[in-house]
Amino acid sequence: MLEQYCEKDQGTRTATGEDEAIGFGADLELNQFDGLPFSSRYYKLLSERKTLSVWSVRVDFMELLVNNQIVIVSGHAKTGKSTQIPQWCAEFCLSSQYQHGVVVCTQIHRQQAVDLALRVADEMDVNIGHEVGYTVPLENCCSSDTILRYCTDDMLLREMMSDPLLERYGAIVIDQAHERTVSTDVLLGLLKDLRRQRPELRVVVLTASPAADKLLGHCGTASVIRLQSACPAEVVYSNSSNKDYFYSALRLVLEIHRTKEEGDVVVFLASAQEIECACCILQREGTRLGADLGPLVPVALYPGKARVVPLPDEEKVSRKKSRRVFLSGHQGEDMLMAVDTVNFVIDTGVEKTLVYNPRIRANSEILRPISRCQADIRKQLTGTTGKCFCLYPEEKTLHAENPPQILESNITSTVLFLKRMDIAGLGHCDFINRPDPEGLMQALEELDYLAALDDDGNLSEIGIIISEFPLDPQMAKALLASCEFDCVSEVVTIAAMLSGPSCFLEPLVGINHEAIQCHRKFQHPEGDYFTLINVYNAFKQSQRETYFSVEKWCQDYFLDHTALKTADAVRSELIDILKRIELPISEPFFGTKSNTHNIKRALLAGFFMQIARDVDGSGNYFMLTHKHMAQLHPLSSYGAKAQKLGLPEWVLFHEYALSENNCIRTVSEINPEVFIQMAPQYFFYNLPPSESKDILQNLLDTVGPGKHKKIRTAAIINNEADKDCAVAQAYDRCVIQ
Repeated sequence: MLEQYCEKDQGTRTATGEDEAIGFGADLELNQFDGLPFSSRYYKLLSERKTLSVWSVRVDFMELLVNNQIVIVSGHAKTGKSTQIPQWCAEFCLSSQYQHGVVVCTQIHRQQAVDLALRVADEMDVNIGHEVGYTVPLENCCSSDTILRYCTDDMLLREMMSDPLLERYGAIVIDQAHERTVSTDVLLGLLKDLRRQRPELRVVVLTASPAADKLLGHCGTASVIRLQSACPAEVVYSNSSNKDYFYSALRLVLEIHRTKEEGDVVVFLASAQEIECACCILQREGTRLGADLGPLVPVALYPGKARVVPLPDEEKVSRKKSRRVFLSGHQGEDMLMAVDTVNFVIDTGVEKTLVYNPRIRANSEILRPISRCQADIRKQLTGTTGKCFCLYPEEKTLHAENPPQILESNITSTVLFLKRMDIAGLGHCDFINRPDPEGLMQALEELDYLAALDDDGNLSEIGIIISEFPLDPQMAKALLASCEFDCVSEVVTIAAMLSGPSCFLEPLVGINHEAIQCHRKFQHPEGDYFTLINVYNAFKQSQRETYFSVEKWCQDYFLDHTALKTADAVRSELIDILKRIELPISEPFFGTKSNTHNIKRALLAGFFMQIARDVDGSGNYFMLTHKHMAQLHPLSSYGAKAQKLGLPEWVLFHEYALSENNCIRTVSEINPEVFIQMAPQYFFYNLPPSESKDILQNLLDTVGPGKHKKIRTAAIINNEADKDCAVAQAYDRCVIQ
C-alpha cells in the first residue's frame, strides 16, 4: 500500500485497460474519486500543494496511518495540514473501498469548515456537495456520494447521539485540538474509548506544536509527526507592558500605512467590542490620510462574522492599491490562514473572555494574557519576510497552552449530552482535563431542577426530549413547557432569536439617538422577550413586501439582517424537531392577555433560576440565586419608559455577566405569584436567605399550601390526573413531569 502512495506522489500513475475502454487514452489521468479526467487547474493547484511544508511528510504520514490507530500531527500556521491531511485520509479510506467508512474533519468555527471544504473540493477537482461537503449548524451540503466531510466539532457530537460508534466514518480528523474547546475535548475523550470498540477506525489529531505533548500523554500509544516551522518573521517587542494597548495598536497601523510598505496588516485585539470600535476609528482616520497612500480598508474578523476574507483567487481579482487591516481576536488566527498578503502583525497580547462561575451561575468578564501557543501562531502569519509587533515585553511570562474551555464554561449542556450517551457518572469519558467538581455538581443540580434527571441520576423522559434540541437546557425546557401552555409559536421565536447574535446593531457614533428611536418602534410593554417577537414578526412581514428589499429594511431600522436570517433558520429547525418527536404545535395568539400570561409561565418553567427584584425602586436589582446586584441594560425596553412608568419590581432575565457595568439583559416583568407556582419548591427552599425570599415565603403562606398545590397541579396536568398524585409531582418537579 505504501508503494502505491509513493507512485502517486511521483505522478507516475498508469492508465488501466478500463481507462482505454472509456476512450480517454493512456495520456489522461483519471480522478480516483469521481472517475473523470483531471482538469488543468488540478495540476496547477497540485504544484502549489507540493510547496507546503506538510507535503514533505506525506509518505511518512501514510505509513503511520496504515500501521497506527491514532496519529498526531503538530505544526504552526500555514503548514497546510488542515487541507492536505484530510485528503490523504480520503485516499486511505478509498484504498479499502470505504468498507470501514468515509472521512470527517472537525473545525471549531462554522465558516472555517465551509471555507476549507470549498478549498479542498477545488484541490481534489471534485464538486462541492458531492465527493467533498460540509455540515455546519443550519446547513448541510453533503450527499450520499460524500467521502470527505468537514463539520464543526459540536455537529459531530450531536451525530453521536444517533450513531454512538460513528460507524459511517473510517477516519476522523480532529483539527485545531490546541484550542481546547469543550466539544473537541469531549470528542477526544469519547474517541479514546471508541477506538477500543472499533480497532479499524483511524483518528488523526491536528494541533499546534506547544500542545502536542499534552495530547500525546492523553492519547497514549499515538504516533507523532512534528512539522518543521518556517523561519519566524522579524519580531519587535515593546519595552514595557502597555495598558493603553488599544490606541497604541491603531497608531501603529497608521504609521505602517504611512511608510507605503506593501502588505496587509493583522491586528489582534481583546474582544469583539474592541474590534468593532477599531473598525470605526480606522474608517474615520483612513479618510483623513493623503490620497497617495491608497485606501485603508479595515475588516472585522472574529467568530460569528460572515466570511469576509476572500479565497485566494478572489484576492487576485479584487486587490488594487488598497491596504486591508484585519481586526481579529481570540480564536481568529485560523481564519487568516488563506490570506497570503499579510506582511504585518500587531499582537496586543491580551484577550477578553468570559469565565463561568458555578457558584453564582454567571460569567465573569476578565482581561488576561494570551498563551504562548497563540503568540507563536500569530508570529507565523506573516511568513518569513514580514514583521510582528508584540505590544508586550519579550520576557513577559505566558502560559504554554490555551486554557481548557471545559474548566471555564457552563457544562450543563455537556453533562446532558453525556447523560444521553449513557455515561452515568462520566467515568467512561476520559477527559484531558476533568471538569471542575463544583461546576459538575452545579450542572447536575441544574438538570435536576429542570426535571431532566430521575431519582437514580439518569435522564428522565423530559431529559431525553430536552436533549433533542440544539438549545441550552433551560431554553429547551421552556420550549417543552410551551407545548403545555399553548404558546409554542411565540416561545420558539424567542428561542430562535436568543440562540444567535443580537439582531440589534450597535450604531456608529453620532447616530445613536436615531438607532434608539428605530428600536423603540419594536418595544413591547411586557418587556424584551416580547420585543424580540415583535422584531421577528416585522422581519417576516418585510419579506412579504414587494416594494423594498429586506436588507434595506434592516438597514433602515438598524437591525442585523444576517442575525435575523439565522434566527429564521433556527426557528424552522426547532419546528422540524417538534414535529419529528410529535409534540403539539399551537396556533399563534400573540397579543392576547392569556397568551402573554402563558408565555411567561413557559419561560419561568425553564428560567426560574434567573429572577431578580428591584430592592429600592431605583433599578438596583437583587438576584435571588446568588445575592448579587445589577442594573437593567441601557437598551432594555424598560429603560426607555423608566421615567414615566417606573421600573418593574420583579423580572425574569436571560443573561447576566460580572463586568464593569453589571447589567442584566433581555428582561420581562413577572408576577411573583406565578414564579411560586412554576418554580420547584426544593429550588425555592434552597435559595439563600434574603428579604426577597421572605417576601415570596409570605406570598406562599398567604396563598396556602393547598391552593398552591392545586394551581401547580393544574399547570402540570390540566386536571386530568389524580389530585394526590399531581400534588406529589408538583412538590418535587417543575411544570411538566
